Amino acid sequence: MAASLSSVPKRLRMVEDFCCTSCLEQNLAESADIYCEKCLRFYCKKCVIHHNQLFTKHTTCGREDIQKWPVCKAVEDFLRKCEVHEEKTLTQFCHDHSQLCCSDCYGTIHSQCREVTQISELTNSQPSGLEGLSVELETVLGEINTLQISQEASIQSLQRTYNEHREVMIKQMCGNLNTYIDECDNNSVGTSGGNEQYLKEEMCRNVVSILNEFDNITGKELNEMKDEVISIKGSVTSSIHKCTSVHNDLSQFHEIVQKIGDNKELCLIANIKCKHIIQQALTLLGKSGKALNVQSITEHNVRIPSDKVVCDIRGICVLPDGQVLVVDWKNDNVKLLNQQYQVVSHWDVKAEPLDICLITPSEVAVAVNTSNIREVQFITVNQGKLVSGRKFQFQHKCTCITHHQGNLFVTSGQELYKYSLNGKLICRLYQDRSAALTVYKCAVSPTGDRLYITNWDNKLLTLARDGTLLATYTDPALPGLLEGLHVTPAGQVLVCGYRPHTVLQVGWEGQSKLATLATEEDGVRRPWSVCYSSTTSSIIVGQDRDDNTLVFRVE
Repeated sequence: MAASLSSVPKRLRMVEDFCCTSCLEQNLAESADIYCEKCLRFYCKKCVIHHNQLFTKHTTCGREDIQKWPVCKAVEDFLRKCEVHEEKTLTQFCHDHSQLCCSDCYGTIHSQCREVTQISELTNSQPSGLEGLSVELETVLGEINTLQISQEASIQSLQRTYNEHREVMIKQMCGNLNTYIDECDNNSVGTSGGNEQYLKEEMCRNVVSILNEFDNITGKELNEMKDEVISIKGSVTSSIHKCTSVHNDLSQFHEIVQKIGDNKELCLIANIKCKHIIQQALTLLGKSGKALNVQSITEHNVRIPSDKVVCDIRGICVLPDGQVLVVDWKNDNVKLLNQQYQVVSHWDVKAEPLDICLITPSEVAVAVNTSNIREVQFITVNQGKLVSGRKFQFQHKCTCITHHQGNLFVTSGQELYKYSLNGKLICRLYQDRSAALTVYKCAVSPTGDRLYITNWDNKLLTLARDGTLLATYTDPALPGLLEGLHVTPAGQVLVCGYRPHTVLQVGWEGQSKLATLATEEDGVRRPWSVCYSSTTSSIIVGQDRDDNTLVFRVE
């Protein structure tokens, strides 16, 4: 891992960090303006006059030719410094871990590694040119900046959603009060004194009742939504801080790369460190190209005594603390599993639950769909118990629900819709009415700029943020249905195939298969849902007509 550049002086912008050599010898700090290639010394405007009088034939380079200046000491010291043992200098490269290391690193971490090479020996065998790296840094910098702008816009949108919802609820309450008061005025016409007093008392009681209902029901709903907004804003803000940190690192390395020149060792070190920073940025952007490798597969029974039939796990989501929630469609319930994948609690749904997604670290949204009930139900996990909260209705079928930074994405089987947290329909992003289930499962990339859809025609679709179709992927080895779909925090796309029973990893571009993670030979039977747990580095697979949920340990 590349170290943060926060320790590098802000005045690393070259000229200021080049001090006049003659002035330094007199304990003075003066910025250099000239470099002499013959003397290998830097001079300020005053000292260069004396130099030029003594050495008329020496070639000098001014600021306009700063690319010819050697690397300043601050940059060289930083590049050569070990991130683990800051007092040590990097001298070796471990091929097993793709890491630079110092003598202490070798003694404590890499002594058993198969191949550790001196950096000086690598300079002849490894490419040291930084032109391509500079372009790559510039490209990733632009993408990180775009992501940061998008995240800041998400925070503003979240706050607007809550404010709009609150205003609607308050107007509705005021409307109820005004309507009731108008009715009372009409009914009081021509009444006697005694009846008028009774009507006033009755009106007061009913007004209090309306206000209490607002406090107990609408107020509770507003508080729930306010908590959601605060939690999501906190998560997005944390992500923005990560973007800022990586952006700063990329920016400073981008500047360093421009100034290293022909120093082969420094070029090699900078190349390796930059690659680590770029990989961090790509992971943050949800563009990790790393193929997952399954280490082991275990089965975990999720049946509970009250279940009437064999389990059918249609949806899975993982809480940040490692607890898992699964949706059992046939038994009409949502089950909470601990980190050992044992059922510790459940919540009975009045209708068939089809999918589930994470809203905040302790809250999920469950999609419910029958012929007459189409809604999303919010559930909070509180001390190992499932507590139902607010809900809202859909005007269409609901086959899948997923969430990203305050936006809910809902499929109907033939359409993909985008909703706000308060249930307001924002837009229809995609539609395909050519068959029954052309828009089945949906997942969103970590940055929200790509949407993925599976359908029952053996296709994985990749859409842009606005619903534009970017790519279509089909696998000849999977002629059957594509069911479960999930995107990991690093952008790795997981897909379940149904006949033959397979779990795949597809590239984040949605154009090619990276790995077949498991098949029927590994115990996969009718996989219907899939989810990744960052806490345990595991893939969890729910199955149709099977009490066992599979857990793949991956690296």
